[in-house]
Amino acid sequence: MMNRIIALIDGSGYAQSVCDHAGWVASFGDTSLTLLHVLGRREAAADNADLSGSIGLGARSALLEELAELDGQKARLVNKRGRAILEDAQERAEKMGATNITSMLRHGQLVATMEELEDEADLIVIGKRGEQSHLNMEHLGSNLERVVRATRKPVLVAAREFKPVGKILIAFDGGSSSIKAVEHIVQSDMFRGLEFQLIQVGAESSLNCKPLWGAVAALREAGFEAGSKVVAGQPDKVISDTVEQEHFDMLVMGAYGHSRIRNLIIGSTTTQMIGSCKVPVMLFR
Repeated sequence: MMNRIIALIDGSGYAQSVCDHAGWVASFGDTSLTLLHVLGRREAAADNADLSGSIGLGARSALLEELAELDGQKARLVNKRGRAILEDAQERAEKMGATNITSMLRHGQLVATMEELEDEADLIVIGKRGEQSHLNMEHLGSNLERVVRATRKPVLVAAREFKPVGKILIAFDGGSSSIKAVEHIVQSDMFRGLEFQLIQVGAESSLNCKPLWGAVAALREAGFEAGSKVVAGQPDKVISDTVEQEHFDMLVMGAYGHSRIRNLIIGSTTTQMIGSCKVPVMLFR
């Protein structure tokens, strides 16, 4: 059961998708949604260039006053833009069915703000790339990587566009985070009525597959339609290919595990897999 979701909103091309994904999740049950827009130093800081050195003595004071006023105008415009972004975000989330919505404009560092607010949150929603990233870049946004490493809560990484979710692939390695992902699904209203496939990358044996079979059994006992398969190969390629070829709508995986899948989030293949998947990815720690 999810009681509160925090959606990280900015002015990027992913912002609408973040609102759609967060609004969709918040539409299940009595779930509150907090839309958070954090103004960092780049957006909020005034122009610090010292232009007074080449100004004659007679004009210096007057011009410095004018520059200070321009800095104040810039700060007000940045805040006005932030509030406008949040107003648009709320309208978008409401169209997806969210009703209990709070907007929050903060100044500071994103990760520090998240650490302050995340205790009461059950899920964090963020886009793959932020306002300072280009859509054609292969690497993920720096804020995404920082948030995933810092937070203790599940993170839903929104795809470029929201699409209805019907089939979900769970990348399973038997580790505590992948088991936690299955437990979360069993208890969450948002996954009811959806179809699940669990995939384990590696050698197939009764010892290796025992946790996988247990996870499938837990899902079926809770009333979910679930199957499983074991595939040999490189985890990032196998998982990405399966998502694309079998037309899954979402990927769920543990952020940390005890196998090579561990490297998908703490190693360089994080970029390769999440960046290449055209579906939202939900990460559990």
